[in-house]
Amino acid sequence: MNKKRLGLLTGTHAVNDLYQGLVPALLPFMVLERGYSYAAVSGLMLAATGLSSVVQPLFGAYADRAHRGWLVPTGFLVAALGVVLAGMASTYFATWVAIALSGLGIAAYHPPATVAARAAGGTSQKAMSVFSVGGTVGASFAPLLAALAVGGGALARSYLLGIPAVLMAVLWLVASARPAAVPGAAAARRSQAAPAPNHWRAFGLLVATIICWSIPYVTVLSMLSLHMTRDLGGSAFLGGAVLTAFTASGAVGTLLGGWLGDRRGRMTAIRAGYVLMLPMLAGLVLVQSVPLALVFTVLLGVAMFLPFTAQVTLAQDYLPRNPAMASGITLGLALSVGGMASPLFGLLSDARGLAFTLATVLGVLCVASTLALRLRDRAPRIDEQGLAAA
Repeated sequence: MNKKRLGLLTGTHAVNDLYQGLVPALLPFMVLERGYSYAAVSGLMLAATGLSSVVQPLFGAYADRAHRGWLVPTGFLVAALGVVLAGMASTYFATWVAIALSGLGIAAYHPPATVAARAAGGTSQKAMSVFSVGGTVGASFAPLLAALAVGGGALARSYLLGIPAVLMAVLWLVASARPAAVPGAAAARRSQAAPAPNHWRAFGLLVATIICWSIPYVTVLSMLSLHMTRDLGGSAFLGGAVLTAFTASGAVGTLLGGWLGDRRGRMTAIRAGYVLMLPMLAGLVLVQSVPLALVFTVLLGVAMFLPFTAQVTLAQDYLPRNPAMASGITLGLALSVGGMASPLFGLLSDARGLAFTLATVLGVLCVASTLALRLRDRAPRIDEQGLAAA
């Protein structure tokens, strides 16, 4: 394991996902300062997430054709540029284009950075989990940075939001200038000369599993606060606190899944996560006590992210000839399906209530668990430096 390289990539992931989190964090300020409607805000979110998730596999395919390490700093710098321009734009169209540009930068970053993190971490699932949590940490700071930089009707100060990306770019250039920053590069290229064939059928099953996971995840994320306040009678503060708890427990689950994958194998982490999700979500749906609901929320967040790291590395090993594209599909396109389906579950909630909707997504999660139990492991090819060739 190249810990220095992994640490650098984890830092870039934090910065990149900081800008992914800044888009929704800036929307309330745009509503107040520019008078955007809810429909206009939805259009901006579509520009940020919809386009990014669709093109991310394309960036992955591009990165698979040759070494594209420059996409990592370019990605988070473009993401930062888009956010800065969106905050300083004078028209809605310019704002929409700027946010779409930011989404493209985020999409360009993830496939090559994920493959590089896998190479830096070798066979360790824990290493990939650390890289993944870096993104979560970065996104969690987005609301605070937005409030400090542009709070109080000061969107014109959005140029301040670009500082983290510039500092990280300088750090990247300094680290990349040292020959030891990318050890074993020649060996990695030799080991990748004749990779194993792609296992498309198994990869398709994994993608279907992730899609059926993303629908309950996005639905719970969007409706959990309302369920806690409207159905269970909790306070508005509690509604916000439960979302924070769910997100934080997801980060814990990601790290725990990496640890479990290293000790018991990544298939154990995947299967344990999907099996444990079912009673946790069922408990959240059935209990009528706020304290118990909080307990089930935390346990659900941990369970839902136990398989996260293992699924990323498994996707890369299913497609050893196209690991960046595999990352782009699993982290981009497959995960975005949950967001695309969320309006349908919103309509269902209006018609039948939040509890009924959560019970419905429990059924979708049962399908995901069934598919996950059918997944089979595929060993990566490892070169003499201990880097993951896949």
